[in-house]
Amino acid sequence: MSVTVEMAHHVTDELVAGLNHLLPQLSSSAPPLTTDQVAKLIDSSAAALFVAREDQRIVGTLTLVVFAIPSGVRAWIEDVVVDGAARGRGVGEALMRAAIDEAKGRGVRSIDLTSRPSRAAANALYLKLGFEARETNVYRFFIENEM
Repeated sequence: MSVTVEMAHHVTDELVAGLNHLLPQLSSSAPPLTTDQVAKLIDSSAAALFVAREDQRIVGTLTLVVFAIPSGVRAWIEDVVVDGAARGRGVGEALMRAAIDEAKGRGVRSIDLTSRPSRAAANALYLKLGFEARETNVYRFFIENEM
């Protein structure tokens, strides 16, 4: 089976269904995506949604977010997920390489991502591709907590 990766430019029922099939494998708390939410993501100039396919079936996705800050153009890779049935076949690597190429084309200075230590295969892939573990803390603030 051959893996192809494309950047999503149009919302289709197939895209929304594919994302909603993968979403529970990424987050147990994320609600299903609506067509409007997917359209907003695709229409964002800061985000690029990549979709991996095997035999025309969506088997993985990744979001690249690019932004300018005073120290340069930076990027984050978020929400990388490969369908459990397609893991170990190069889908994640194909998604990552497509995102890295897009970031280079956008003049990005560096790309960051986070990954849980328990995701051993994903962490090994990131290191293989040249990502370096950083000595840093990652914090999250939930807007709904502020009242």
